[in-house]
Amino acid sequence: MDTVKEILFGRYRLEELIDVFSFLSAEERKELFTYLDLREWQPGELVLESGEPANFMGFLVEGKLSVRMAAIFPGKFILLAVLERGSLIGEVSVVEEGCRHATVVATEKSSLLILTRGNMDLLLRQTPALGLKLLRRIIHVLGHRLSKASDRLARLL
Repeated sequence: MDTVKEILFGRYRLEELIDVFSFLSAEERKELFTYLDLREWQPGELVLESGEPANFMGFLVEGKLSVRMAAIFPGKFILLAVLERGSLIGEVSVVEEGCRHATVVATEKSSLLILTRGNMDLLLRQTPALGLKLLRRIIHVLGHRLSKASDRLARLL
């Protein structure tokens, strides 16, 4: 690949993203970056929409996103989370086909490094140890989110 996608799309130096990918070594980060693409959203733009086919995950490297679910009242929503730099979105989609379960909206100009399901499959075939590390990170994030959701539910009951 072109010098790690031309030093991450001419926008980021590798060392600027250490905090987002702290679970990886410098060599692993370089390898992972060859499978990623950069996408940007303006405030108010939909990043993911509930019900749409899920085919990519993202690493939030800049900006803020709100995660929402539709409420029972038309046009209203429930705010589930506000995500900042370092957060993952859509992580289940790289391991399982299906539809999105929530809507994600950019609340600030936001940039994500995108990993498609196809690139995840390629990564798992070409560098299985790195793929396993990424899957462990996804499981860690999902476990943390499940724990927080359980705590909130317990307080409501």
